[in-house]
Parts: sequence; structure tokens; C-alpha cells
Amino acid sequence: MRFWKYAALGAAVVSAGAAAAYAYYRTSVDEPEFTVLMDEGEFQLRRYPSIIVAEVTHTGDRRQALQAGFKRLAAYIFAEDRGGEKIAMTSPVIQDEAGKIAMTAPVMQDASDKSGTWRTRFVMPASYTMDTLPPPPADITLSQLDQRKIAAVRFSGSGSNEDLKRHEAALRAWIAVKGLVPAGEAEYAFYDAPMVPPPLRRNEVMIPVG
Repeated sequence: MRFWKYAALGAAVVSAGAAAAYAYYRTSVDEPEFTVLMDEGEFQLRRYPSIIVAEVTHTGDRRQALQAGFKRLAAYIFAEDRGGEKIAMTSPVIQDEAGKIAMTAPVMQDASDKSGTWRTRFVMPASYTMDTLPPPPADITLSQLDQRKIAAVRFSGSGSNEDLKRHEAALRAWIAVKGLVPAGEAEYAFYDAPMVPPPLRRNEVMIPVG
């Protein structure tokens, strides 16, 4: 009985910590503003204003590249490897395959084959400009993205390669039905910390459209 008592206590502590992390990310972390142009269940068409992103690239497995990119960008915004002020964390963390040529009919990779060169991006708070952001280290680039329209599909879960592939296919089918034209490759957006339970996490596949 004592084992199950301690096991239940441990599970409660983990659950409480996960709930706290979920609440923090939902209330304390800013997201870029956008205008919803079309809303159909888990699918949306949005218009984003111009935003500034900090980005870094890593080559290898997608998940490992995401972890490495997150760690590197976090060091920049939290002023761990530079002087000056800290930058507020925002959500989501965005990942895409760097250097991939945009296609209207993509060649889908096998879900287990996700090695390549991956770009990880943090969205900078809207209060900053390119001139007021702290200069980044040589391996991190600041870029200003123009206003653009984005088709997005939202889903929960761990954001596995299989999940991303399945939802990207569903989003491309929705884009085709709506008569929209892809204007770039798929981007993966992750809104929550790893300690948040997968059923509560918010993930998205986003595709720029013309």
C-alpha cells in the first residue's frame, strides 16, 4: 500500500507542475497578433503583420535540431551569452526546413525520415525594432518578415513527425478546397513547454498562401 501511496503522491506533484506550466504559458507568454480571415474548426486563414524573428539553423534529426535551436535562441533572449537586457519569451517556437524550395505540390517525406537542415525561430516582442534589438551572436540572424497570409491547422499531442505529416496533408487538402495557392513551405509551430502534457499542448502546421 505504501508504494501506491507514494506513487500517487508523485503523480499528483507531476500533474500539478504540468498544470502550472500550462497555466503560465497560456497567461504569461505573448503571441504575435493576427487577423482571422476564415475559421473552420481546426483550420484558419490568418493575416499576420510584419514581425521580427531571431533564427538559427542546425543539421540533423528534426527533434534534435529543434532542441538545439531552442537552447541557442533562449541563450540569446535571456542574455546568457551577451550583455544588455533580457528579451521576453514569446510563443510559438517555429521550425521549418531551411533552404527547401517552395512547391505547390510537395514531395512528402516518410515520417521517420526527418534529417536535414532545420531553421528554428523565436518571434521577437512587438515593442522591438531591428535597430533596438540587442545585437545577436554570429550564428543567430535577425530577420523581418513581411505581412503575409497563413493557412494553419491546430492540433494537440507531442508534435511527432507522424503528427506533422498527417496534419500537413490535411492542411494542404483544405487549402486546395478553398482555392488558395501555397506561397511557401510548411512551418511547424509549437506553443507549449515540454513539461505540459501532450493532450494539452497546442501545435500547428502553417503554410503561407498567396
